[in-house]
Amino acid sequence: MKDVYILGIESSCDETSVAIVKNGREVLSNIISSQISIHEKFGGVVPEIASRNHVEAISNVTKRALEEANMKIEDIDAIACTYGPGLVGALLVGVSYAKALNYASNKPLVGTNHIEGHIAANYITNKELKPPFLCLIVSGGHTHLVHIKNYKEFEILGKTRDDAIGEAFDKVARVIGLGYPGGPKIDKLAKDGEANINLPKTHFENLDFSFSGIKTAVINLHHKNPDVNKADLAASFEKAVTDVLIENTLKAAEQLNIDTIALAGGVSANSYIRSKFLELEKTNNKKIYYPELILCTDNAAMIASAGYYNFINGITSNLELNAIPNLKIGM
Repeated sequence: MKDVYILGIESSCDETSVAIVKNGREVLSNIISSQISIHEKFGGVVPEIASRNHVEAISNVTKRALEEANMKIEDIDAIACTYGPGLVGALLVGVSYAKALNYASNKPLVGTNHIEGHIAANYITNKELKPPFLCLIVSGGHTHLVHIKNYKEFEILGKTRDDAIGEAFDKVARVIGLGYPGGPKIDKLAKDGEANINLPKTHFENLDFSFSGIKTAVINLHHKNPDVNKADLAASFEKAVTDVLIENTLKAAEQLNIDTIALAGGVSANSYIRSKFLELEKTNNKKIYYPELILCTDNAAMIASAGYYNFINGITSNLELNAIPNLKIGM
């Protein structure tokens, strides 16, 4: 069978990334230009600044991706780009650039869902992984439990009703003075603390999540007692949210009679969350997969991988493709 080379473009938030992936699983290049240092002083991503920096970076990032893969645009089979969900201005930069490449090169355009990209990151790291499996997507904007029925069929089993887990990490980090980005900083601080503070957990009859209550509890506790041990607070917060993630994931696995579980999204890089899920391999006979760290955060290799499965299934786009900031999974 002929090899298929996909050029992926990711610009949904504050990373400008272009990658080339062979057959959905082999990364030939994955260039990421991060804006973290730019947005750090603002305490979070400023959409207008993110969009402007995408415009400045995308041509050079594309050139570097092609050079690292030792390829030309003529060697590419299709161009996959994130068209949602994400920040509308940031998305439009990547979509517009991909459409320009499509027009200039006559290579097929493949609009790709950012969340499906996070799922596909697991195919790159874990080449033996195949559907069906259960995937827990934990990121700055999403917390989803998804049944991956096949490469293009997804069923959302549960999702957050308020804050995404990554959003809760960032807000808690900001309140206790850690700054942005909050997730890695809480992960680091929690290693020096003990989970000895009782924090509330929200439970539903279904598989939905809620993190606003625990976030508010941490904020109120810190305001009432500014001298509270921040390392203990970080460790307690981390444990409480992880307990909820594991509880719902095990419920879903039992309902579906599935033993294969994958993690995806930026928060899946959290060392405590990873360690607790890996314990399920011993305690609950589950097989746990997760992407390597570079593929947890936003990157174009995951978009190229997801785009590959769109492309080989005949799903392509035309020049009317537009950014959809609230795009749902499976669309």
